[in-house]
Amino acid sequence: MSDDSPRFRVGQLVHHRRFNYRGVIVGVDPEFRGTEAWYQLMATSRPPKDRPWYQVLVHNAGHRTYVAERNLEPDPSGEQIDHPELGRFFTAFSGGRYVPREEED
Repeated sequence: MSDDSPRFRVGQLVHHRRFNYRGVIVGVDPEFRGTEAWYQLMATSRPPKDRPWYQVLVHNAGHRTYVAERNLEPDPSGEQIDHPELGRFFTAFSGGRYVPREEED
């Protein structure tokens, strides 16, 4: 795996280092894909744009977040999360991770 490869994959449980929430990865961007206005407003710690960013379903919430890789770490709990959109992205929970739905043609 090269240094530029994403550390996390769809279905993996993660923990946000700064904001102390758990979640599950539902999307991976090899680099920042948001707008400059969003970055200036929301990414106050100014994480690098040229590294991976992730879409995360937040445990015990109804929203998603967009998070820079440097703010995430693996969640060792192995426990499921509670989010209303889980069924949209995953078919099961097995071995401490979610099983992604196969992409439809």
